[in-house]
Amino acid sequence: MTETPPGRRLAESLVRLTHLVEHVFAETGRRYDITPQQAQLLCVLHHTQLGMTELSRSLHLEKSSLTGLVNRVERRGLAVRRRDSHDRRECRVALTEQGSRIAVDFHEEVSGRLEELVGDLAPEESGQLTSVIARVLAGAETEPGREGRPDS
Repeated sequence: MTETPPGRRLAESLVRLTHLVEHVFAETGRRYDITPQQAQLLCVLHHTQLGMTELSRSLHLEKSSLTGLVNRVERRGLAVRRRDSHDRRECRVALTEQGSRIAVDFHEEVSGRLEELVGDLAPEESGQLTSVIARVLAGAETEPGREGRPDS
């Protein structure tokens, strides 16, 4: 039997970790009656207002898909579209008070659950993992075609 190369083992571990984080994200979203995509939108908009083009890039969605997503969160009273004061043809999407509350609560709960998952790591291991992840993310953000990756 051939041994799996270290790079492949790392990639497989990252994929498994991604699935775990996605599971936590989706499970937490269900508690707030929001889909993972809606949760991601709320998290991206938490401290800012963005135009549809910026949101499309940030969330890696086609404009038609983004329009449907924004329509759904707007109908639920979690976000509103506002005309851009500098360009009346553009609109910016902002969270409502309720949307902001859900974004904060959702983020806190997801963060807490993820912190529990790594709670057994020694402080130096946690620091090393944080540094490595930060380097991987920084490298991904500088690759062509990878601008605007969402933080959450």
